[in-house]
Amino acid sequence: MGHWQAENARLAFPVLTWVLCESNLKETKMKKPVLLLSALLTSVWLSATSSAWAQSKEQFVPVLSYRTGPYAPNGTPWANGFVDYLKLVNTKGGINGVKIAYEECETGYDTARSVECYERLKSKNPSFVQTLSTGATFAITEKAPGDKIPVLTIGYGRSESSDGAVFKWNFPIAGTYWVAADTILQAIAKKEGGWDKLKGKKIALVYHDSPFGKEPIPLIQERSRNHGFELQLLPVTPPGVEQKATWLQVRQSKPDYVVLWGWGVMNSTAIKEAQATGYAREKMYGVWWAGAEPDVKDVAEGAKGYNAITIQHGAEPNSDIVKTMLTQIHGKGQGTGPKEEVGQVLYLRGVMSAMIGIEGIRSAQERFGKGKVMTGEQVRWGLENLNLTQAKLDALGFKGVMRPISTSCMDHMGAAWTRVHTWNGKAWEFTSDWMQADEQILKPLVKATADKYAAEKKLTRRTGQDCQS
Repeated sequence: MGHWQAENARLAFPVLTWVLCESNLKETKMKKPVLLLSALLTSVWLSATSSAWAQSKEQFVPVLSYRTGPYAPNGTPWANGFVDYLKLVNTKGGINGVKIAYEECETGYDTARSVECYERLKSKNPSFVQTLSTGATFAITEKAPGDKIPVLTIGYGRSESSDGAVFKWNFPIAGTYWVAADTILQAIAKKEGGWDKLKGKKIALVYHDSPFGKEPIPLIQERSRNHGFELQLLPVTPPGVEQKATWLQVRQSKPDYVVLWGWGVMNSTAIKEAQATGYAREKMYGVWWAGAEPDVKDVAEGAKGYNAITIQHGAEPNSDIVKTMLTQIHGKGQGTGPKEEVGQVLYLRGVMSAMIGIEGIRSAQERFGKGKVMTGEQVRWGLENLNLTQAKLDALGFKGVMRPISTSCMDHMGAAWTRVHTWNGKAWEFTSDWMQADEQILKPLVKATADKYAAEKKLTRRTGQDCQS
């Protein structure tokens, strides 16, 4: 209705102007009906613009989700957590009085459908878009600069997009796949007694054969060259329900460790195949999208000992934010999904992803005006100047869940903290201290890859002076 009213206002105004001009040329006897028509059109225009203005007081957030298809068991709890956090913000009056409007669009984890959702929803002036798909991120990255919509990818997307000097509109805040790959290898090296102990070892990467699954390869290859371990690449055709040939290769080559880079049904299938072939789950390390309850619950005791890296958080059933969700959202019958998933890994990741986006809007308001609706361009500035101190995180309910995040013009990631959690047969438990990706490995790889992208797209790196605007 708001779009219809605004469009009528746009059309009415030039008609009104024409009528008023014409009235000056008519005989006196014609002026009265003309002025009556002018008054009527003026009333329509004022009513329409007033209504459109009132509607614009909501900050729009698109929700690209997948609740159907082979990835639904993993995509659904993320979306539930994301939407529940938006609801929570609205129960508190919004962002400095600005309420959140949102709309879900089903993508089925399909790149083409994701782009269709993006194209359909961008007319509503999104604050940002979270693609929840690396393939979709690659496609939408090309569109975002022209549309002036920030692409927020919490723990996924293009790893080199942490370089804000090249990727002005991309924000892989809290960690990239190169962070995940590096800290997984750090955990393996520590278990072996040091990086030098990896020489002569064999590490197999069982990965989803997609842009998502291929993301860690450059970093692991770099570590392989530096430390002398052999890397075996074993792609799995999506969605990954058939892996017998892959695990036959694992049984034959006998790698010292398996890094699992899967999503959806691929993860539980891999763990079941590892169990069937006798490969020790203790020697398996998954990316953070292969380390949630849907990945292990059907295997239960058979998955005991399986490890996965986490992005900031794991399962946090006793955290303040989970208690708030249970009382303020689910306790009032407003929960998006089942109450039992609140506090689980993917639900909490959806909550965290929404929170970071909301805080980006709040950051933008600090500069451009509290209580005002922010444009995508203003939110981009907010995400680029995000400063989530520990005190802020604690106040938001994330005490003990997350560590501080601080972005800048050049650094669109802002943090690189991970931990390992291990499935004990019934639940996830943390089994490592906090780890950070090694910047001596990460930064040169990010810059080289971002420079290559910039050359291909004929982009000029931003400088410190460019960052002032």
